[in-house]
Amino acid sequence: MKGDLSKTELISKLLDIEWEDFEVKEAKDAVPKSSWETVSAFSNTAGGWLIFGIQKSGKTFSIIGVSKPEKIEQDFTTTLRGDKFNKAIEVISKKYTLNGKTVLAFYIPQRSQKDKPVYYTSLKNSFIRTASGDQRATKEEIDSFYRASSFEDKDRELTEYGKDGLDPDAILRYRNYFANINPGHNYLTLDADEFLQKLAVLKNGKVTYGGLLAFGTEDAISGAITNFKVEYLEVPGVSYEDGPTRYTYRISSEQGLFESFFDIYERLLKRIDIPFSVSGGIRDDDPPHAQALREALVNLLIHSDYFSRVNPRIRAFRDRIEFFNPGSLPKELEYILKEDFSLPRNPTIAKIFRFIRLAENIGSGFHKMIDGWKLQYDSEPMIESDLDHYKITFPLTEKMTTDKTTDKTTDKTTDKTMSDIEKAVLDLIVTTPGISQKDMAKKLGLSVDGIRYHTDKLKERKVIKRVGGKKTGRWEVIT
Repeated sequence: MKGDLSKTELISKLLDIEWEDFEVKEAKDAVPKSSWETVSAFSNTAGGWLIFGIQKSGKTFSIIGVSKPEKIEQDFTTTLRGDKFNKAIEVISKKYTLNGKTVLAFYIPQRSQKDKPVYYTSLKNSFIRTASGDQRATKEEIDSFYRASSFEDKDRELTEYGKDGLDPDAILRYRNYFANINPGHNYLTLDADEFLQKLAVLKNGKVTYGGLLAFGTEDAISGAITNFKVEYLEVPGVSYEDGPTRYTYRISSEQGLFESFFDIYERLLKRIDIPFSVSGGIRDDDPPHAQALREALVNLLIHSDYFSRVNPRIRAFRDRIEFFNPGSLPKELEYILKEDFSLPRNPTIAKIFRFIRLAENIGSGFHKMIDGWKLQYDSEPMIESDLDHYKITFPLTEKMTTDKTTDKTTDKTTDKTMSDIEKAVLDLIVTTPGISQKDMAKKLGLSVDGIRYHTDKLKERKVIKRVGGKKTGRWEVIT
């Protein structure tokens, strides 16, 4: 048929449009009713172009044109600014002549978090954009829009609890940590209540949601947020199905976030190699890739939507570590990285962690994750985002070249790239084949779990093997 075009050909004819997403409608004589669904979907998702005067059949587009372009444009834009939509919508309008026919193009921008959901005539007409087109938003997705619309407010709201809802031991540990990090700070002269008020934990004798999440007792937190928990799982494979068991270690924490942070971070450090290095005469046990994981954990704690039906979750697989955050990013990732944009979902929790220097602004925090991980591993963390969550995945593939920043070396006996800890373990095995993992841990200053992790890695790579039982067995180097 004359006038048929592929998607590429159509776009090439509209060169001044940067095509992020688009939807075509015939709209020959009037604005199609389905246009309002697309306007809602673009407004609630990532924006896009709505094109009138194009017919789509499979992957082919035919230019049919609109017969009354001025009237259709006026009808369309008047409805967008009228009372049919819950938010007035301003669009960019374009008019083209293709093959002698008039085509109208309208860019519908994504609305801010505070303006979503955008819907037509009633809340049930809220739509989102997916790969398959416009989809009616579910109740859970609409709820997440409303929670996100009060992005800066929820954790500042007051709970029904007073100080009795807080864990005094957790607060004491926090205050001691604060004093070590900030010696001489004027907050240290405040009494307990004044200190908590400065942190926005207490207000008018009541505990804020952010304060409760950070320092609350388990009973108080579960009483205020029924679905609350932060989950950490160690999976002995690349998936649940791959390993001999679903998980080998689990933390399902219902305590306050301050205590949960240290429990989970300690486990995360056992999943990575910490190369031996000295700076200024002092051993450096905080290399950039460890800082990257710490930043990801704090990012999860300060940015999760704790009122979602989904819980924050960290899963440590054999080949990667995943941080799953319920709650969307406040802006597109590209904008956050470019502008160092900071808008934490839970500003009170963010303040609590920043006061003890465990958190960065969200933009610089992402840079710290990406740059810190690249110094140790081949790949950058992968960051995926959707309407109601985002996920950060750290791959655990080691660099296979000598790297001065991580002090990696190649062992001549095994021809395998190993960390300093693995080489130290191997040296102990060579000199004392009958050594136990407990004795290795004492000699190297590590935990037994940490030693077990590194011996398992050496066994997986066929560098060593275990012969005999636990008590009478020995280690052998595979040559």
